[in-house]
Amino acid sequence: MLTLAELKPGEVFFDLGAGDGRSVIIAAKEFGAKAIGVELREDLAKKAMSAVYEEGLQDKVTIIHGDMFHVDISQADVVFLYLTTSANEKIKPKLEVELKPGARVVSHDYEILGWIPVKVDRFCENPSLGYPSHTIYLYKKRT
Repeated sequence: MLTLAELKPGEVFFDLGAGDGRSVIIAAKEFGAKAIGVELREDLAKKAMSAVYEEGLQDKVTIIHGDMFHVDISQADVVFLYLTTSANEKIKPKLEVELKPGARVVSHDYEILGWIPVKVDRFCENPSLGYPSHTIYLYKKRT
């Protein structure tokens, strides 16, 4: 997903709905990005922060325990979403207003209705079984 987004060292990566923090850790550790995860559930935010400290990435990763609708994402170069289509619909106006031109949005399995992806990548996690299958959508904010 982050390869598809062409995440580069020094870029700012946001995961809205960060869960246990695995994507922000990968963004910082493997891609050299400054990563910010936003997670509403306190237990998951604590789990993510614990994982960040275990990896020694506290200088590159920030976990915000809060509502993604109330976090400023204007500095984002890449935003990652693993939300439902209806949740993507709700976050879409925020993305349209706050993201700078050229920012990329990666959505795992769920489209952002009304947006045209610049790339779509389909892959199967376990080809011998034929599932689970995933679709990754890459969008780019126009100027």
